[in-house]
Amino acid sequence: MDWYGAIAGLLTVAMAGCGSPERPGYTARAAMLTPPVIVSVPVPIAQPRAARPAPVSLVEVLVRLQRGFAGRAGVAVSAVDEGWTAEAGGRQYLPQQSVSKLWVALTVLNLRDQGRLRLDDPVTVTADDLTVFNQPIAALARKPGGFQTSVGDLLTRALTRSDNTANDKLMWLAGGPVAVRATIEAKQLGAIRFGPGERLLQAQTAGLTWQSAFSRGNSFEIARSRLAPEQRRRALDAYVASPPDGAQPIAIADALARLARGELLSETSTHVALTTMGQTITGRSRLRAAIPAGWQIAHKTGTGQDLAGRNAGFNDVGLLTAPDGRRYAIAVMIGETTRPVRERQQLIQSVAAAVANYASMTGGG
Repeated sequence: MDWYGAIAGLLTVAMAGCGSPERPGYTARAAMLTPPVIVSVPVPIAQPRAARPAPVSLVEVLVRLQRGFAGRAGVAVSAVDEGWTAEAGGRQYLPQQSVSKLWVALTVLNLRDQGRLRLDDPVTVTADDLTVFNQPIAALARKPGGFQTSVGDLLTRALTRSDNTANDKLMWLAGGPVAVRATIEAKQLGAIRFGPGERLLQAQTAGLTWQSAFSRGNSFEIARSRLAPEQRRRALDAYVASPPDGAQPIAIADALARLARGELLSETSTHVALTTMGQTITGRSRLRAAIPAGWQIAHKTGTGQDLAGRNAGFNDVGLLTAPDGRRYAIAVMIGETTRPVRERQQLIQSVAAAVANYASMTGGG
């Protein structure tokens, strides 16, 4: 049993249906619909918070880092417990890529809070569910009969390993892109878009029209390599100019701060989300690489496609917790750059280091 089984005793909800997307392998128990059951721990009522001015010294550092980077980047830091937000270039829509898996997780856990879905609900993932790029679950899904798993396991795989297939399967179980967008709107998360799912998003970004064959082996990469360079460039230009999965870093930082304060989900679901994000294994050279000893991190990375040395989407967002318990929601997003990976990592690390330095200077590090 995965780690979330340890809190299974806290879950008192029953399945009440979560839409009926017409997808291969969909296993929602439509014939077993029951009235929603209220979870044991209700969602707390959010209390209005008076905005405080961000510390000038930190803002100056963030501005210097953002402006000094050769590319289109945005940074935002929201002090969960202190009530201020600092940003530099944080009000532009930048590609999220796999950062958007957070909103699928939020939608799934919100359904759990409504009694419409449980983490131990069974799910079958088959070869028909496969997507593109990072999908460690693929080998299991290709076995005869597919892979028998659960909602909670898919949630863990999507957040900690950034598994595209696990995430898309969850998305369709929750009602598809429309349901995720509805959750973003209902929770009033602001300037955060959600795209059409990994298959269509990645195909469109590359200049391709999705075909089911692309999910097999390296068929997607081969098809992409056969496109004329100008066709790929136009597609990438269009994506960067108006990413369907775009979001403002300041909106993401605010959403993470609200999640940490328990304003978006029940206490148990909030614990599930943050504990799972704390087990993330992707992006070890991003935010995680810069936090000092004694700090904790719960985060989600995102990485987009490359074309001729040009990258569209290199991100890390998360929650940093200082030794004294103070928490800082951070979003560092690089929307477009030709700089090498090491320099992108250094920008993200520098932002985390700046926050840790601020905390230590004010008694929190």
